[in-house]
Amino acid sequence: MRYLSQRYSMPYAELKGLLTDIGVEELGHLEMVGAIIHQLTREMSQEEIIRSGIDTYFVDRTAGVYPTAASGFPWSAASMAVKGDVIADLNEDLAAEQKARVTYDNILRLSDDPDVNNVIRYLREREIVHYQRFGEALRKAMEKMDQRNLYAINPSFDRKT
Repeated sequence: MRYLSQRYSMPYAELKGLLTDIGVEELGHLEMVGAIIHQLTREMSQEEIIRSGIDTYFVDRTAGVYPTAASGFPWSAASMAVKGDVIADLNEDLAAEQKARVTYDNILRLSDDPDVNNVIRYLREREIVHYQRFGEALRKAMEKMDQRNLYAINPSFDRKT
């Protein structure tokens, strides 16, 4: 949702298209992770639910897929970084892709299920590609802005009138 929201304020058509493409792909990632969770939990016995520690989740959600962090914090729009500034947003995107990669790394450290791991490895690879694409996007945006040091000067604000 972050990328699909950021695209509205992106002034460059090529980069707007990139945000759209990656945003749509990320929705596919959400579907893949949701399918894995559903497949792993849909037929759990009462004993397995208690032993796995998801009993409190089960009480509220049964085996429904409810987007939360591993800590149990539910997803909300408050976690989306949308500033409306090209440089700020693309830097947020770079960070988001790295955080997703680290999350997948951590899942791979804990999981011993080869079917799950294959999907997680694929998703991890896509996060790396997205990171690279956002790096390219940041370079292109900086070229279009005709600035070398964005932190020292922003011509649209720093011009003397």
